[in-house]
Amino acid sequence: MKDPYVAEVRKHRMEHTKQFNSDLHLICEDLRRFESSLGDRVVTLEPRRIQPTKRPRESQ
Repeated sequence: MKDPYVAEVRKHRMEHTKQFNSDLHLICEDLRRFESSLGDRVVTLEPRRIQPTKRPRESQ
């Protein structure tokens, strides 16, 4: 079953890619420029700390 939302996102992504002739550097540059124009609407989360798991001590 095709998801219409996924299809729409892929369509717009392909259109955006074609604007920059599939040049990844230019695509990323454009996305960074767009992101910077959003100001405080972009959420940046702190990295999550992974809690170490305690291993049982090996008997010697």
